[in-house]
Amino acid sequence: FPLLAFFCLTAGCMNMQNYSSVTEFILLGIPNSEGLENMLFVLFLAFYLLTLLGNLLIFLIILVSSNLHTPMYFFLGNLAVFDIFFPSVSSPQMMLYLMGQSRTISYQGCASQIFFYHFLGGTECFLYTVMAYDRFVAICHPLQYTVIMNHRVCTGLTLGTWLGGCLHGSILTFLVFKLSYCGPIEVDSFFCDIPVVLPLACTDTSLAQTVSFTNVDIVTLTWRSRTFSTCSAHLISILLFYGPVMLIYLRPASSPWLDSVIQVLNNIVTPSLNPLIYTLRNKDVKLALRKVLSQMVHSSGV
Repeated sequence: FPLLAFFCLTAGCMNMQNYSSVTEFILLGIPNSEGLENMLFVLFLAFYLLTLLGNLLIFLIILVSSNLHTPMYFFLGNLAVFDIFFPSVSSPQMMLYLMGQSRTISYQGCASQIFFYHFLGGTECFLYTVMAYDRFVAICHPLQYTVIMNHRVCTGLTLGTWLGGCLHGSILTFLVFKLSYCGPIEVDSFFCDIPVVLPLACTDTSLAQTVSFTNVDIVTLTWRSRTFSTCSAHLISILLFYGPVMLIYLRPASSPWLDSVIQVLNNIVTPSLNPLIYTLRNKDVKLALRKVLSQMVHSSGV
């Protein structure tokens, strides 16, 4: 999967012609946060570590527990992987400048951030739909479930989500960075994303805006509408994931402070909640967790 991402980045966004005279951008950070840097750093670091440890724990539990080697938990393991990578696109750099480090990001770094943000975001969007389809088959066709959701189908669906996300991220990144940027260079956010980078372009952005709206909003809403026949835990995750995206990309007017708050929720808080949602509400995962912990305690001789 990392090789796929590297291929997408190389072929899709970093291989484009650079029409810009700008070599770097300045991230303005979170508005109205002066004097709160230390508190925000501790808060965001806590959420980031909770995200990494929680999702890594879910992935390892699914990996080592044979009773969880089913399609539903296969997809849940993939979701845990995404929730490790997704906040890592913006969180480390944000915490660095909260520590007083430079807020500049290179032109190529900004392009990479947009690519990976939409590559992983698009992939997770498709994955939620695949998970909903899996639950639909399990509920509506229980006797044929193992036949329909066999290993080949699960692998193909998962690979399709990665390829779909790769195409989604590559198209958007290419359209945004084939534009000319000649100043200003201040990005009114704590990381590079389409709504805050496009206004800095010196040329017509209508094509990039149209495709961005189509890909991020209409496609997302279409896939979202197919997921509302699933269990409550899955619905909660969907609402937490899509809610901030809709607020960012569908609002006609932009508010830097509100956008930053929504992006913090989307990038940092939501990925940390998925382990709690799927663990605390899932009897099989809790049972497997207790079994793994008891085996660890027993092997340590405590």
